[in-house]
Amino acid sequence: MKKEILLGLMVLGLLGCTQGNSMELKGRIAMKGFSQHTYLTIYDKSSKQSYKIQNKEKFDLMKRQNQTVTLKARLIKKAVGPGFPAVIEVVEVK
Repeated sequence: MKKEILLGLMVLGLLGCTQGNSMELKGRIAMKGFSQHTYLTIYDKSSKQSYKIQNKEKFDLMKRQNQTVTLKARLIKKAVGPGFPAVIEVVEVK
């Protein structure tokens, strides 16, 4: 009985942690970087931050460059500083 309760609390805790990384971004998709070090980003209008898109092939986002889109995404890695934006994984394109 105690093991089931403990297991249930652990699962709820993990679900709470993963949902905290979910976000909705609205902005323009663009390619950044130089030469071989290019990456696809979205510039969010509300937070005024750029996010590097990790799984661009899944939703064929390369074709949506210079378009304003709304994405539902999950934060993978926080921004380190200038030139190292936060990394996201796109969950849904709205």
